[in-house]
Amino acid sequence: MADLRTFGFSLVARRSAADLADLLKARVVQAGGKVQPGTDLSHKGGPFGALAGHVDLPPEAVAGLRRAFDEQDDVDCFIGSTAALRPSSVLVSDMDSTIIGQECIDELADALGLRSVISEITERAMRGELDFESALTERVAMLKGLLLCELERTFEDRITLNPGARTLIRTVRANGHGTLLVSGGFTFFTSRVARLAGFEVHKGNTLIDDGAALTGEVARPILGREAKRTALLEAVEARRVAPENAIALGDGANDLDMIKAAGIGVAYHAKPVVAAEANASIRHTDLTAALYFQNYPAEDIVFEESA
Repeated sequence: MADLRTFGFSLVARRSAADLADLLKARVVQAGGKVQPGTDLSHKGGPFGALAGHVDLPPEAVAGLRRAFDEQDDVDCFIGSTAALRPSSVLVSDMDSTIIGQECIDELADALGLRSVISEITERAMRGELDFESALTERVAMLKGLLLCELERTFEDRITLNPGARTLIRTVRANGHGTLLVSGGFTFFTSRVARLAGFEVHKGNTLIDDGAALTGEVARPILGREAKRTALLEAVEARRVAPENAIALGDGANDLDMIKAAGIGVAYHAKPVVAAEANASIRHTDLTAALYFQNYPAEDIVFEESA
């Protein structure tokens, strides 16, 4: 029999916790492991069932089990360190296509008729096919001459929070933990999205303007993949906790280093390169799943409608 190791898990889906328990047992036994008693984290009357606890598994079976839950069972899951299965002291999240449903630079490009050109570069950069800094510099250069009023119009008319974003951030803050929005996008948007979602702190890149329009330049140094990881490490150091006590969320290749550094690294509707490396994923529910990944009981969750 293969050597077993104990892992923490959390499953979230549009089904009951009892159904999740049955599914978990079947999948874990099939993988050569054992299930320990779990805890029902579901919110009464809520749209999702949630179950958390511990399983004993062959380490080599973990990645395949995550894929089976995600691809075959429509279940969002975390499987990782038992120490991570608790409310994290720090939450760090990407902005574009994670906390919000859009890529801000693609929306700005629309005003200049350049959406198809710029969005193709964005997609390749997020898949890890292009150097992030070079790709960002190229795209920002194409925005030269865009009136500043278009940035405000874009935010007001096009930028929307993803489902569960406010509940996630309000709950983390209500329980005394830190929240940081860190983006390879722009501070014009991070400042507004942080306020909208409830983040304490935000970081991003700064677009340079001449007082009326964009100059096509971005301030240096550019905040990219390594800077996101550094931001996470600085945030946990400020709270005097280890990176294992952080949760990080993102979707693109420039999020991968911070996702891998955190105790819970969440791939949110992520590109394949990110999904393959993260120990948690959200594709089937919404951002509140990140609370269940941290073993938050329903009574501690500040749902948006009650806030």
